Amino acid sequence: MDVLTMLIPVSLGLGAIGLTAFVWALRTHQFEDPHGDGERFLSTRWDDEPRPD
Repeated sequence: MDVLTMLIPVSLGLGAIGLTAFVWALRTHQFEDPHGDGERFLSTRWDDEPRPD
């Protein structure tokens, strides 16, 4: 039972950190362009060689 007194606050703290990170990502507009991200991810452009400068 002594372990629960340590594990419950640790799990609540980790949950709070995860929630804070998610809210921060929402407020800094990290999820603004999901369609464009998908297009860039699936693009075959510059796969065989580095991008020309």
